[in-house]
Amino acid sequence: MRRPIKKRPDIQPDVRYGSVEVERLINYLMLRGQKETARKIVYAAFEEIKNAKEDGGEPLEIFEAALRNAGPQMEVRSRRVGGANYQVPREVRPERRLALALRWITAAARNQKGKPTYKALANELMLAAKEEGVAVKKKEDTHRMAEANRAFAHFAW
Repeated sequence: MRRPIKKRPDIQPDVRYGSVEVERLINYLMLRGQKETARKIVYAAFEEIKNAKEDGGEPLEIFEAALRNAGPQMEVRSRRVGGANYQVPREVRPERRLALALRWITAAARNQKGKPTYKALANELMLAAKEEGVAVKKKEDTHRMAEANRAFAHFAW
């Protein structure tokens, strides 16, 4: 019997851009319930993108391109068959794709030491929009792992 579908709370769009994805980025960036601080960081990063000299532009378009480029299409899931664990490649659902992309982008921004978070976040978003950076590399590693384990795809049922 299947598990019941989890009821997730509806996330309201953010105030400035009217985007649910931006609000989710704010929620992923938030630490210890300090949402206003996370909101200031995200909006400052978007201003940094807007004011960037060479690859600047419309921050929302760059953000959406970064999410598209950092979200994986395939991933491996562990499956136990006959006493052995196999890494079975599976397609990623759109909700999970968005969640992974946001998680990887925020983690990459946090790991840039010696920089203010808003500059690190703006840098990572611009790199991901150009299909570069740590988050896109993580996506490519995930795809490579799924491709390497394609022989076990028949265990996905």
